[in-house]
Amino acid sequence: MRTTAPAGVGLMFATNGAAFASLLPWYPTLKDQWQLSDALFGLLVACFAAGSLLSTALPAWAERRFGPRATVLAGTLVLAVAAAAVGVAPGAWAFAFILLVFGVFDAVVDVSQNVIGVRVQDALGRSILSSLHACWSLGAVVGSAAATWAATSGVGVTTHLTVAAAVIAAAVVLAAWLVGPLPRPALAVGDPGNAAARRVPLTRILWLSLPVALVAGSGTVVEDVANNWAGLAAVSFAGVPLPQAGVALTVVLSAQMIGRFTGDMLINRFGRAVVARAGGLFIAAGGVFVIFAHESAPLYAGLALAGFGCATLVPSAYAAAGTLPGLRPSDGVTAVSWLMRVGFLAASPVIGLIAEWSGLRVALGVLVVVGVAAALCAPALRARGQELVGSKE
Repeated sequence: MRTTAPAGVGLMFATNGAAFASLLPWYPTLKDQWQLSDALFGLLVACFAAGSLLSTALPAWAERRFGPRATVLAGTLVLAVAAAAVGVAPGAWAFAFILLVFGVFDAVVDVSQNVIGVRVQDALGRSILSSLHACWSLGAVVGSAAATWAATSGVGVTTHLTVAAAVIAAAVVLAAWLVGPLPRPALAVGDPGNAAARRVPLTRILWLSLPVALVAGSGTVVEDVANNWAGLAAVSFAGVPLPQAGVALTVVLSAQMIGRFTGDMLINRFGRAVVARAGGLFIAAGGVFVIFAHESAPLYAGLALAGFGCATLVPSAYAAAGTLPGLRPSDGVTAVSWLMRVGFLAASPVIGLIAEWSGLRVALGVLVVVGVAAALCAPALRARGQELVGSKE
């Protein structure tokens, strides 16, 4: 394995975060421009998650057929083109179709970059997956901050997304070169090998992956709130000017990034389950702040707590999925990713419908619900078979 491989896979995660986050600060502007209701907006943005679900077995097939490095490279180039296409979308339904395509290829890239991360982590013998997801958050912070600056400075959406797409494409090419040839995947203790793994039925794979996916799903609901609703909450609850709505997203992503950069240290010290349980309690506390906020300071504080709390949930779930006994890493990661995205698909439509009926404050009570759920389901992340250096699980 190249000594530059950890930096390369970190850059891959960063480009993936930047691609989608470059779109998000424009959501309130597009919603206002197209005069969309909360319910319809929730359905449209759910097309991203729907695309992820439509990918089904494609991510695992692509990883095995082309290799994870080539899959991340090609998939990210498609994402860059899709991001640029949003800038010229003629209306809401064209935008929905682009998000659908974006979701398919994001799922493909997501699985392969996490497979690379698990292989590099195994080769190093210590937890790095949280730090890799921190790189995703760093890319997302940069992408959302650049988009917010563009929106507040009068730069058009087309110009901004075209430039962003070009930068992302160049960065992922560099990342693929830095990663280089990958080490072969390690098998968990007691794993009968890949031949046996191929005989595991799909229903069995999903069942084995479900407890881990529930924890990951709690984390992605927080991300969905940040992506699609935090900016609207800032405008509605705290009177933040529309061009500055992206600040709310940047707050969540920044807190998440800090949580992920510190997450590996905490995981190596206390174990994945303990850290995830604490994270769930942070999310629930943040949700209470958000629900009762009438000014920007308590709203941003609540969003920061939720972002910090969800930081390790998804990377820890992927780390656990990559070492499920009897499953190939790509199968475990794909199953967790797919199940996680089922919840991601439902989140925005449900929040939008509740907001339509009872108001956005009530709808964002989902943060409290998923925070408690993450705390209760955290034991599913305890290591099986393989132990990371320093883990107490």
